[in-house]
This record gives sequence, C-alpha cells and structure tokens, in this order.
Amino acid sequence: MAAFAHRLWSLKRSAGDPSYDRMRTELGALASKSALSAAARGQRLPSWDTTWEFVRVLAVGVLGEHEEEVRARWRADWERVRDGVANPAPARRRRRRPVVVAAVVAVVLAIGVVAGAAALLHSPEPAVPAPAALPPLVPGDESEFAGDVTVPDGTVVPTGARFVKTWEFRNTGTVPWVDRSLRREGGFGPGDGCQTPAVVPVPDTPPGRSARVSVEVRAPDEPGYCQVYFKMTDSAGRLLLPGTRAAYFFVRVAG
Repeated sequence: MAAFAHRLWSLKRSAGDPSYDRMRTELGALASKSALSAAARGQRLPSWDTTWEFVRVLAVGVLGEHEEEVRARWRADWERVRDGVANPAPARRRRRRPVVVAAVVAVVLAIGVVAGAAALLHSPEPAVPAPAALPPLVPGDESEFAGDVTVPDGTVVPTGARFVKTWEFRNTGTVPWVDRSLRREGGFGPGDGCQTPAVVPVPDTPPGRSARVSVEVRAPDEPGYCQVYFKMTDSAGRLLLPGTRAAYFFVRVAG
C-alpha cells in the first residue's frame, strides 16, 4: 500500500503538484478532497473509484496520456495491491519456548487486531459516479488541438538552450476567444525543469478560425528531459475549458 501511495504522490508531483482542492474544482476529480488526500498517504488502499479519479485528472487531464492505457495499467496495479492486502503471505512459524507464553499471547492478540483492522479498512466505499466531461466556463466554448508548429515532442535540445515552442489551436465552438491566455499548470524535469513565462497570450480568434500560441523556453542546465503543461484561462485567470486536455511540450535535454 505504501508503494502504491508513493506512485500516486509521484504522479501528482509530475503533474505540477496541484492541491487536492484544485484537483476537484479545476481539474474535475469526482472524489472528495479528504479521499484524494488519503489515497496518497498509504494508510489504506483507496477504492478503485477514488484511485481512478486521482489518476484520471492528472495522468489524462494534465499529462495528456491515453485514457484507456492509463486505466488498464493502474487498474492492474490496484488489483495486485488489493489482492496482496486481502491475502498476505503466511508468516513462517518459529518454535517458542514455554517461558515466553506472555509474548505468544501478545502476538496472537496483535494478529487479531490486524485482522480486524484489515476488515475495517476494506469495507466498501460509496461508488463514485462515472466521470463526465466537465462543461466549459462559457457555454458553447470549445477548442481543438491542431498540432505542433515548432519543436515537435521528443526534440533534442542542448542544456541551457533557448527556443520558442508554438502550438496551433482551432476555435471549434461558438464563442469568440478574446483576452485569453495559456497559463502554466506544472512541469517536471531535471533541476528546475524548463523555464517559461507563467502566462502567454492567445490571439483573439473568432469561431471556426485557428490561432497560434508561442512560449519562450529555456532548457535546464542538467541533461535529461522536461515537460510543461498549459491550460486556457480568461483575463481574470479562470480556467475556461477544464474538461479539455492541457497543451504541453516535451523535449529531451542533452549535455
């Protein structure tokens, strides 16, 4: 359970370490703040519904991984942990001398307590409704990723290099894009990762047209990789399309 919780915690850090409150309100996790927090503490195995909500909003919503692949991988890992907790390997018996009767009694009592605790820890949790796409902040607002214009994912850049990443997005909704920005939502990589502005402007774009958005990037001074994520916001900093996958770039950093 501890190792599984650590994987959840690592996933959260990889996605920019959003707060549990943000995971619910902005990223759309359909689980309570307390359930999300408990999932990464390792004191109990969270239900699959809670686990999936934790993973879905981060691995799929922020990191942009393929939903079905993520679900299958995490479900298999969760089931292995569940089965291991429910059916722990039997402890080897050791001979004990009669003079340690008190110790034997203590061990028996401890086993009873652990068994009772295991039964309590794995009592069924209320089912969480199947995740639904989060609505946009403005009805009719939609965006479609049209592609990378510069620096395709996997591009190798030197340590400390400066480059400009450009994406193209299409306004597929009925709402004009006015006074919008892409806000950095998180990133990971060696050292401090890639350095970027916290916010970059989105050109005003009417429905049916495309916009190119560019961000200046400085690669880290250590070799490895970096990946940074952005989400569209309005002039007040409110997340406009919470159900839409984050825009991101991924580069390999060579020494």
